Amino acid sequence: MQFEVKIDETVTEPKVLILTDKITNEVNDLVRKLAENERQIIAGFRGDTVTLLDEKELLRVYASGGRVYAVTAGGEYVLRLRLYELEERLRPFSFVRISNSEIINLKRVRSFDLSLVGTICVTLSDGSKAYVSRRYVPKIKEVLGI
Repeated sequence: MQFEVKIDETVTEPKVLILTDKITNEVNDLVRKLAENERQIIAGFRGDTVTLLDEKELLRVYASGGRVYAVTAGGEYVLRLRLYELEERLRPFSFVRISNSEIINLKRVRSFDLSLVGTICVTLSDGSKAYVSRRYVPKIKEVLGI
């Protein structure tokens, strides 16, 4: 693979152009890695206040009672996105769905307790616990490489 960097002082935002004769796994991996670096901003609501949440601040996102909530070290926020929309926007190597109603930030996990039969207990950096549903246990084990 060849690399070329051009400096142009008239350009206000970096632009990446990939020239190839066909789409390969190498090209797909490169595109995925470049896309990973873009942080998603998510609007969180508390009453009449809107707070912009950076994805790296999120501990977990969950659905309950027809609403979607984001939990950060600063508290809990209501989101106006559906869980599947958030799953698409969040980085796949940092966030993983652990049940039909919850997504966790892998970078904010303190530990995984595998001693429970059929499920996994996840302890997050704030001390809160979440449980991986049976359906998602194989996916979590794959992500963890176990």
